[in-house]
Amino acid sequence: MSRIGNKAITIPAGVEFILAAGNEVTVKGPKGSLTRKFSEVITFKVDENVITVSRANDLKHSKQLHGTTRALLANMIEGVSNGFTRNLELVGIGYKANVVEDKLTLLVGYSHPVIFTIEPGLTVTMGKPTEIKVEGIDKQRVGEFAANVRAVRKPEPYLGKGIKYKGEVIRRKEGKTAGKKK
Repeated sequence: MSRIGNKAITIPAGVEFILAAGNEVTVKGPKGSLTRKFSEVITFKVDENVITVSRANDLKHSKQLHGTTRALLANMIEGVSNGFTRNLELVGIGYKANVVEDKLTLLVGYSHPVIFTIEPGLTVTMGKPTEIKVEGIDKQRVGEFAANVRAVRKPEPYLGKGIKYKGEVIRRKEGKTAGKKK
């Protein structure tokens, strides 16, 4: 039994749910519009402001799609109503970032700057030169862009330098103690 798949999704005010032929779902809201095609095994039922997701049979593949489809649809509705945000911090001496038009430039200890092109639909802003805020309506694209930026210089456990998510706890390791005498 899929516990996630059986949960009902409430449509907030200002969000429009459109089901087209071939299980293509479009969700429109104040922040924008998202469209996604889902499997034919899954059916959607709309009662007033509540969407229920159900599956055609109890095959393993159908059960797997059931929870995944419900979660993806819930994220689409959340994205067009509130949006998603990922905050990154640059930790290290001389580490900084800069946003110019649709380019994010990172200076993180390499001999050259690392440049990312910001995809349409994403907004990247800077609070301070060491804080990056990635916003958008598609949870996957926001998370993927933030993960790609973080992968440029992952936080290392000895000094804690690198690019980390805001609030992420880096497990620190003790350095070498072989030469020290007590």
